[in-house]
Amino acid sequence: MTVKLYAMTCGRITGRLKDMIEGEDGTVLLPIPSYLIEHPKGTVLFDTGMHPQLQSDAAGRLGERVARIFGFDAFRPGDEVSARLEAIDRDPAKVHYIVNSHLHFDHCGGNQLIPNATVVVQRREWAAASIPEVAAKVGFFKQDIDHGHPLILADGEHDLFGDGRVVCIPTHGHTPGHQSLRVRLDSGDVVLAGDACYFCRSLRERRLPRFVYDREAMLASLDRLAALEQGGARIFFGHDADFWRTVPQAPEAIF
Repeated sequence: MTVKLYAMTCGRITGRLKDMIEGEDGTVLLPIPSYLIEHPKGTVLFDTGMHPQLQSDAAGRLGERVARIFGFDAFRPGDEVSARLEAIDRDPAKVHYIVNSHLHFDHCGGNQLIPNATVVVQRREWAAASIPEVAAKVGFFKQDIDHGHPLILADGEHDLFGDGRVVCIPTHGHTPGHQSLRVRLDSGDVVLAGDACYFCRSLRERRLPRFVYDREAMLASLDRLAALEQGGARIFFGHDADFWRTVPQAPEAIF
């Protein structure tokens, strides 16, 4: 029962490095990943990147403040997740599941482009997004989150197909209910860390982003990722440009 994993770059954004890792300065160009997993029982997207409105009107969608903090010039037509899928002859309407690591605009903004999928998110993440004060504090935008998809609200680990091949792993801290995804390939485990671990340095040096919902929980999540790595898993970091250059891009599969 072979599982295939494909990486797609859904544009890039410019950010402030001090927001991404403590003690740094300057700007950084951040890749926006989405992953396609093909399992014999269904297809899965892990994160969906950004909504295409950000290509022309970031302030109109996210507000002036966020549009000042991030630069969206490197997010162009054809970078959105639906176009990336179509470029490798996959139909966005035939994706069965979206697993959102969390509900920030660069991870769930493309959900609207995948119309027939069931969204899998941690229950505590969805609950936080439904409380306006918490959503505002954490940086959730209502227009990205609920488009009427069927939901699976996971409470901790969730085995998507019941065979251990695609498993949601809670890695809280960055947001209230952040989750990573373990994919068991024939070659071994890959853990798609999402924003539980922006960069390789985040894991090695335990330097957190500037804005964190729960620092202790995020440090514990880094410990969990480190333990998985020590057990033989390959960790795929959330927005590490140096690492991303080593990752095969679809239509080439990750082995």
